[in-house]
Amino acid sequence: MRGDLQLIQDWIAPGSRVLDLGCGDGAFLAHLKATRNIQELGLEIDAENILQCLRAGVNVIEQNMDLGLQNLESGSFDTVVLAHTLQALHRPDLIVEEMLRVGKNCILTFPNFAYWRHRLALLTDGRMPKSPQLPYEWYDTPNLHHCTISDFDELCRRKHIKVLSRTVVDHGHHSSPLIRLSPNFFGINAIYHITR
Repeated sequence: MRGDLQLIQDWIAPGSRVLDLGCGDGAFLAHLKATRNIQELGLEIDAENILQCLRAGVNVIEQNMDLGLQNLESGSFDTVVLAHTLQALHRPDLIVEEMLRVGKNCILTFPNFAYWRHRLALLTDGRMPKSPQLPYEWYDTPNLHHCTISDFDELCRRKHIKVLSRTVVDHGHHSSPLIRLSPNFFGINAIYHITR
């Protein structure tokens, strides 16, 4: 299981209703179903991933999140998860609002585009940075919005979103004194637990 998903699983209560937006192959939901007895629903757009979800016994709907979540009732989930997908959406601010409408609390993970190595690569090379976390060329990246930790903090302030917990980690999904000192500069991945 991906490191960010290992970290957030403890924020999901046993027996709760969980919606995973961009659930991929459904492995995370299948894991939660087996270990926490959750009631799961995944939203996914990729046909092969949907097939993998079905094979894993995960309830899944084919849906483009950029079109919203109007088909889901307000407050119908205990937890809504959006893991490493925020930066690939056309209007991430709107999907965060929709997540908070359909879920009592939400968990988001995303890469921090303000990480110091990314800044240095842009400064020294004059080109969009590439790294193990951001392996794409500028022309084939799925990342539409280059969000930083400071940007997301500001979005939460503007939208009056309560941050229950924020964890910022390195590539191995560990924190450090440097990351705690300056998360926006030294952190590679951000993990937020939010509510209204």
